Parts: sequence; structure tokens; C-alpha cells
Amino acid sequence: MAIGLIIIGDEILSGKRVDKHFPKVLELLSARGLQLSWAEYVGDDPERITNTLRRTFASEDIVFCTGGIGATPDDHTRQCAAAALGVGLALHPDAKVKIQERIADTAREAGITPVYDAPENLHRLKMGEFPVGSSIIPNPFNKIPGFFVPNVSGEGAHYFAPGFPVMAWPMFEWVLDTRYAHLFHRVARAEKSVLVFEMPESTLTPLMEAIEAEFPLVKVFSLPHVGDDKTRRHIDLGVKGEPSQVEDAFRKMEEGLRQLKADYQHAN
Repeated sequence: MAIGLIIIGDEILSGKRVDKHFPKVLELLSARGLQLSWAEYVGDDPERITNTLRRTFASEDIVFCTGGIGATPDDHTRQCAAAALGVGLALHPDAKVKIQERIADTAREAGITPVYDAPENLHRLKMGEFPVGSSIIPNPFNKIPGFFVPNVSGEGAHYFAPGFPVMAWPMFEWVLDTRYAHLFHRVARAEKSVLVFEMPESTLTPLMEAIEAEFPLVKVFSLPHVGDDKTRRHIDLGVKGEPSQVEDAFRKMEEGLRQLKADYQHAN
């Protein structure tokens, strides 16, 4: 079961906001022994959002989605999720309770009595209209929930949170810790690498291919760096995967580098 991330919003693609979700989701997953398999950025275009979700709903993946679940004209994610699933939107009863709790809290802070049927408060309830069949994700910041819905494949699910990091991140943590704790640290992984200086990748490619052929549970990675005023041109060359095979593969890598008379050092 792969894990994916969809980040929705014109403000990210235009550069008005710098995306902070991608590195944070990597951090949340890594702390639990999990890995992100893919990520996509999508602007506030309803057709594109719907088509993206229709495709990912057909998968068996665990998918985190952030952005566009508010109730302003540029928020389309709730409607697009419903369209992608071929279902309608409906006010979720648990979401209604939480949103009205937020309305009461806001009124109390202002020293006034909440008027639940005031136009602005009725409009707030739209934030609790989710695709039919959804469940809520609690929001510890301001109580207005996100939602999740199973994939049409019967495996995996999509989890929708606001674009605000202060809300989305604890909501995603809740999803992981409440629904997927059984997946934590199930697959042991290790990674080891070296910095190889002033050597072209073409010279290293046969060694990389030989390592992957001999160790099927290991992936070899090669990340070239052009160098700067602090370090010479080099390649971050390494292996990652099943721990015991990583150890053997790394030894083979170092042997190969010595045979090539490579100038290298262990990465920090």
C-alpha cells in the first residue's frame, strides 16, 4: 500500500506561498518507519482536481490531500472529491456539531450570544458538507474538521485537510496514529552513502548496475553535485533498502570504488 500526497492551491503554484507540507509529511512518515511514494501539486482548477482525484481514488493508496476544503469561491476540493466519486455532498452530522461548537467558542470570546441561524453561521456549515460516505478528521486547532473517504478500489483511502499547516499537520498525525499504527516500522530500512569526487557518473554506472543485480532488496542512488566554494564537484553515491543487504552492498560499493581508484569519503 503506497502513500501519496496531493497539495492543492494556486498560491503554491504561483509562488505566493512556499509549500511546507511536503517536507513535513516526509518527517511524519519517516518518524513512523513509513515512506512517501509519490506527490502531486494541483492548482485551483475544478476539472483538473476532479480528474486527479478520480485517478487516485481508483488506486489502493493512502493519500493525504491538503487545501481547498473551505467555503470560499476558490475552494473546490470537497465538490471535486464528490464528483470524482460520483456521489453528492451532504452536511456531516459530526461536522455540524464541531462547527457549531466553534461558532459558540467564537461568540463566547466576543462576549455575545451565538446565533446559529445567522447567514454567516449557516454559510460556515458548508465547511462540513462532505462527499456522502465520508468520516471526519478532528481538527485540534479550531474544531472545524477535515474528512476522509475510502477509495473506490476497496483498499486505501483519501484524507482531506485544510491548507493551513497548523491544522493539517496534527490532522495527518491523527490519521497515521489512529488508523495506520499497525504499519509503523514494519519494513526495516537502512541507507549508507559516500561522496565520490571528480568522477563522472558514466564511470560509476557499471558498478551501480552490478550492485543492484546482486542485491535485489537494495536500490542504488546517485546524486551529482556541481560543487561550490565549500566543496568540490562530487556524486553522493549510496545504497538503501533491506539492512543486511545494504551492509553487503555497501562493502561491494567500496571495493569497486577502490578498484576504480576513486577519491571518496563517507557521507555525514
